Amino acid sequence: MNSHQYKPILLTFLITLLPLLQLLSPTNALPSPPITAVYAFGDSTVDPGNNNYIPTLFRSNHLPYGKSFPGQRSTGRFSDGKLATDFLVSSFGIKPTLPAYLNPSVKPFELLTGVSFASAGSGLDDRTAMLSLTLNMDRQWRYFEEAVRKMKSLVGELETDRVIRNAVFVISAGTNDMTNNVYTRAPGSFISVSNYQDFLLSKVETFVQRLYNAGARRITLAGLPPNGCLPVQVTVAGFTSHNFHRRTCTEHQNADSRVYNQKLQSLTFRLSQRLRGSKDLYLDIYSPLIDMINYPRKYGIVETLRGCCGTGFLEAGPLCQPTSRTCDDVSKYLFFDSVHPSQKAYSVVASFALRNLLPRL
Repeated sequence: MNSHQYKPILLTFLITLLPLLQLLSPTNALPSPPITAVYAFGDSTVDPGNNNYIPTLFRSNHLPYGKSFPGQRSTGRFSDGKLATDFLVSSFGIKPTLPAYLNPSVKPFELLTGVSFASAGSGLDDRTAMLSLTLNMDRQWRYFEEAVRKMKSLVGELETDRVIRNAVFVISAGTNDMTNNVYTRAPGSFISVSNYQDFLLSKVETFVQRLYNAGARRITLAGLPPNGCLPVQVTVAGFTSHNFHRRTCTEHQNADSRVYNQKLQSLTFRLSQRLRGSKDLYLDIYSPLIDMINYPRKYGIVETLRGCCGTGFLEAGPLCQPTSRTCDDVSKYLFFDSVHPSQKAYSVVASFALRNLLPRL
């Protein structure tokens, strides 16, 4: 066979091979469907005001909370303004902020683009929610099921399933569990920190399985912050060490957070392997917050271990009142009260999350 006879055969082979190469090329892979909604579960880090509608003292529906929120409204967010989930839902182009499910002004059609079921003061451990009389994870789940029924009544089962399948689910809890059930208990009165972390992670795993069974496929699991740097924890550590004037992070609590986060990353990987078709992603909260603490000037921050409200040492929730003195420029503060980040800090956390998560969603 001469060279002229080879040409038709080679051409036919290339024509057959080209579509296959295009399918295998990552640059030509099918893009992920657009994100339809955001649904959040957990504690005050993602609660936009559900606690306003339940009988608990853990509320922030009063000034100075909300002083940086549009219209300077105290919505029930434990911050001077928006939460990270508000920035996320806005960046996804879905809506300006993520509302609270229990807010009576939230219309049924708004459920289709997302709401938060979270409750400030809650946690993965049911005992945490019992202490604060807030919504535990089971109660939050039941509200989600109720929302799904409302959506099906509104747009039908197929459309509701599509919304859930392409929504981003955020679970953010664990800090209250550690502070209330480990660090404030007498030494030796509880199981080891490591065993308690494993108990919390088993709760995460069960909740993710529930979400997956309900059709969720994009599930984001937030890790713990540097707990030892929360202003209230710094204050308590100062009292116990009789060195109140030297405000430094409690390193063993930060170390506990890092260990928990490593375990959570491992769990996230295992879940992605086991739950077919799911994208279970770890959301790193620790890194952006500790970076702001270590390098505040990079972010235009001046105060990192004291809240803007009151003395900044202990005030939070009902102790942070309209009569409380507040800082002149909250954008220079990492924390708004003694526990919760400022809007500035939440915006940094959201930007970090978008850079690291969005390409994988």
